[in-house]
Amino acid sequence: MIVGITGATGAPLAYKVLEILNDLNVNIHLMVSKWGARTIEIETDKTLKDFSELATRVYNSRDQAACISSGSFRTDGMIIVPCSMKTLSSISVGFADNLISRSADVILKEQKPLILVTRETPLSQIHLENMLKLSRMGVSIFPPMLTFYNHPKTIDDMTAHTAYRILDQLGIEHPDAKRWKNN
Repeated sequence: MIVGITGATGAPLAYKVLEILNDLNVNIHLMVSKWGARTIEIETDKTLKDFSELATRVYNSRDQAACISSGSFRTDGMIIVPCSMKTLSSISVGFADNLISRSADVILKEQKPLILVTRETPLSQIHLENMLKLSRMGVSIFPPMLTFYNHPKTIDDMTAHTAYRILDQLGIEHPDAKRWKNN
């Protein structure tokens, strides 16, 4: 699984996704943008090294010669969590100016699952149009939303639930995921 972390708010969610994938023994190919690294510093008590230790392999987000920038790289899909509006825009117009947007471009052309955990509020018309355009191409647009049917007691409960739902998009199930129950 390819995972990109960009500079939008949501670093704790990115860590939770990495943690769950790691626990499930999924091979993780990780890239963190410059601003993604800065957001990790601001939003968590973890270091970039802590995030990197959960990955099978880590790439410099400026290294467009990395193996994940090629359609010949075998992967089951890609998650960008969080996905900034800058990255969303770049993917939407095919402006593959870094390894994260180039990898997403390759995922699109190879018709593999791409999940963008978009982070912005409120959304402008430009954001919505870019999301709609990518959704029509088969991209899963996944703004992390709070849920209450699972009766969260902590922020970690909410983060874990959202991470489980993100992984659902790839057919990756976790036994701790709480599902809607209408009693």
